[in-house]
Amino acid sequence: MAPGALVNDLPESIAHDVAAVARISAVPSILRIICDNTGMRFAAVARVTDGTWTACAVEDHIAFGLLPGGQLDVHTTLCKESRAAGMPVSFDHASEDARYRDHHTPRIYNIQSYISVPIIRPDGSYFGNLCAIDPSPNMVSDAKTIGMFQNFAELIGRQLVLEQRHEETEKALHDSRQATELRDQFIAVLGHDLRNPVASMRAISETMLRRQDAEMLKYGARLRANARRMARLIDDVLDLARGRMGSGMGVDIVPLTDLEPRLREVVAELRDSHAAWNIIENYAVGEAVECDLGRVQQLVSNLLGNALAYGDPAQAVTVNAKVDGNWLELSVCNAGTPIAPSCLARIFEPYWRPAESKPGGGLGLGLHICAMIVKAHDGTLHVSSSAEAGTCFTARLPVRKGVTAIA
Repeated sequence: MAPGALVNDLPESIAHDVAAVARISAVPSILRIICDNTGMRFAAVARVTDGTWTACAVEDHIAFGLLPGGQLDVHTTLCKESRAAGMPVSFDHASEDARYRDHHTPRIYNIQSYISVPIIRPDGSYFGNLCAIDPSPNMVSDAKTIGMFQNFAELIGRQLVLEQRHEETEKALHDSRQATELRDQFIAVLGHDLRNPVASMRAISETMLRRQDAEMLKYGARLRANARRMARLIDDVLDLARGRMGSGMGVDIVPLTDLEPRLREVVAELRDSHAAWNIIENYAVGEAVECDLGRVQQLVSNLLGNALAYGDPAQAVTVNAKVDGNWLELSVCNAGTPIAPSCLARIFEPYWRPAESKPGGGLGLGLHICAMIVKAHDGTLHVSSSAEAGTCFTARLPVRKGVTAIA
């Protein structure tokens, strides 16, 4: 008994489906159970399309010669009819069956008994057929046998979906690993290869600023501002990397009695590079605060930089710092177009920037770094934004270690 022409070079989509069935460990057992319980000596799971019939798994005791990946002319099979009707097709003894005794399929393949049941995925999509053939008569058209085939076909359909989900998960993990490797390479470049040229830029800018030439002073100031900005970008990426590789951002928390003038230094630096802006400062820090000074300065710098980037330059930006009970409250507020509610939910995510952001505005790490700094201090960070009240970022840090944050 010989099958139709075998095709070794399968289309990618068909080969993918054959491989998916091969990964379902229960399929060989299902085919053996079918043969043992029906007397049929050939059973298969087939992928069936409008133009192809492809064996995905086979149990063969009649030397039919069809292996997984082998194909038949779909027009010579009854699976096409089963697919079209969405119903099982079966007969027990073709030569005695009025409908099938002159049918081309039993004649081509010299079979007497046959059963084919559609394999439908849980979403209702059709995959192929679970079928069995034999050159001898067998009782396969009874309700019990058809029911067994339908149950097995349903099981295979469900397993195909699980295999697809597993494959998608594996692909996502692979893509994630690749993205992580690329990011690590990017971080390495920022952390090592770019620090030296940035340091050179700073040194050159300082040399230019010591000259008396007005044109030289202008370009020196611009070069120094660009070098500072590049250094901040490098620091942001490295902070993110350290936070993700360990348990979080590391902080060195010590008592500080001079926090207010240290915060003024940060604001003064940004005021120098944004001379046209009106930056208002309000401070009421009259006691020692336990914190990491460098990180708190970075927090205020990032929040103020964000306000200057997205606020309305015709209106003031306000920087507030005060001790309220057991908490140091730091806030930066600006007027301008409010942040869309859909963006508020993502605003502290790394590498995220609003769609309307201008090119060259940064890597989208500033606010995420702020959130990491606040978390490392066991504090909270919130944002509110409306056309009436403007946009305000508020961080609350414990004045002393051991104070519990209240969201």
